[in-house]
Amino acid sequence: MKNLLLCFIMLGMFSACESSKSKKHEADIIIYGGTSAAITAAVQAKKAGKSVIVVSPDTHLGGLSSGGLGFTDTGDKSVIGGLARDFYHRVYMHYQDSAAWKWQRASEYGNKGQGTPAMDGNARTMWIFEPHAAEQVFEDYVKEYAIDVRRDEWLDREKGIVKSNGKISSFTTLSGQTYTGKIFIDATYEGDLMAAANVSYHVGREANSVYGEKWNGIQVGVLHHGHWFKSDISPYKTSGDSSSGLLYGVSADFPGVHGEGDHRLQAYCFRMCLSNHPENRVPFPKPDGYDADHYELLARVFDSGWRETFQKFDPIPNRKTDTNNHGPFSTDFIGMNYDYPEASYERRKEITQAHEDYQKGLMYFLSNDSRVPEDVRQQMSQWGLAKDEFTDNGHWPHQLYIREARRMIGEYVMTEHDTFSERKISDPVGMGSYALDSHNAQRYVKPDGYVQNEGDIGVTPKQAYQISYGSLVPKKEECTNLMVPVCLSSSHIAFGSIRMEPVFMILGESAATAAVLAIDQNIAVQDVNYSELEKQLLAQHQILALGSK
Repeated sequence: MKNLLLCFIMLGMFSACESSKSKKHEADIIIYGGTSAAITAAVQAKKAGKSVIVVSPDTHLGGLSSGGLGFTDTGDKSVIGGLARDFYHRVYMHYQDSAAWKWQRASEYGNKGQGTPAMDGNARTMWIFEPHAAEQVFEDYVKEYAIDVRRDEWLDREKGIVKSNGKISSFTTLSGQTYTGKIFIDATYEGDLMAAANVSYHVGREANSVYGEKWNGIQVGVLHHGHWFKSDISPYKTSGDSSSGLLYGVSADFPGVHGEGDHRLQAYCFRMCLSNHPENRVPFPKPDGYDADHYELLARVFDSGWRETFQKFDPIPNRKTDTNNHGPFSTDFIGMNYDYPEASYERRKEITQAHEDYQKGLMYFLSNDSRVPEDVRQQMSQWGLAKDEFTDNGHWPHQLYIREARRMIGEYVMTEHDTFSERKISDPVGMGSYALDSHNAQRYVKPDGYVQNEGDIGVTPKQAYQISYGSLVPKKEECTNLMVPVCLSSSHIAFGSIRMEPVFMILGESAATAAVLAIDQNIAVQDVNYSELEKQLLAQHQILALGSK
């Protein structure tokens, strides 16, 4: 009897072991990605009673929201509802605990936000936060809703997708795991699942003629914000001598004709979290292969009298920053990301490392090089990487800011006409409001022999605008069970406004809500009845029109 019992126990252990090693996994909704949109979509799916698996290439959840972008691009915060607002409420509750204020008193924090106070006591929301605080909120969601998250799982982009009758049946990851679902949601910044499923998309800037736009395409001569060279600065290694060759980062290519389309992408960077607290500050490391001459152009900018180095050291709690690009030569690694969207994982890793090396080198240069004005070096000496952030990655952000990669060409393409509220949206699933914002895409030599940047655009909509459900779904003939809330169907310049983290959370929730309706009615995502979807979204406190609550 004992032997028989032991046999059953061993058999049970063997079965459990085999189950844990299973290579086939099934759920109602399969979400690919670990971004903020992925997690809000998963939460909504679970709230609706559906099974869901989040297949995340990332180990850390939340994308840019937990990856250094703590100075939230809110725009009109009144149109941020649903789970997105719940996220910022949870951040607010985190900072109500005095224990959250380790490196400064709450009363010492300036409460500065981007167009809004950082902390809104009346609405019980907080829009500015530390990376680790945001990541904890996402992890709390996972625990609270018992979300099945498979981390460090990478889609086999070459042969991992199985499609049948216009639907994705399953996808397999590089580790050999296969995920089968009824609806799939691509919530990555790159749109890898969408692309592997042979859904139409675009990379780069469309010509203005494609959608009848003004602010798309090459923008030579258009100088917005302050991210351009205001003085005549030579791009040559020996100033004024074209035969000496170009300085690092300056392209020899013809920049193109205003309004024409091209393959170029707005620049990427890391949103660094810095600290000026002596006990929570790590000196900027000197990266391998550091070459001070890579920053000679910046030295010449300083020589011209420019002194705006610290204008985008935006304050977040506990004497830290969300440090972003600012000025003609800054943290944006201009022109070094063009092949990223379509690149292999190996090549993307190389591009990401190059961005890290460039930015670490920039910080080291600003802190140590004699070509940097003494007053700048002295102020930089007060700053370093925040010791208590990104502790498993040398205090460096784990997420490169992929401002733009692929963009789907779906049932409806959002354009600048939609962001300017010039067209009626009949099926809104959320709202955007931020400026049409594109960072520079190239650094080139003007006909007069001086250097200039191109691509920086900042145009403000007259009001918050609606985002079409049709922009979340592919063309019906291409795929009927895929939703794309991040690399959604949009022109380059419209995406410049839509691409904000609160909006991605909004669209993630709306995509999951539509997915549930499609599953319940056994219909294509393109056939979801908008009246039913609208009713459900409003019940979830999504904001679909100005003035609604």
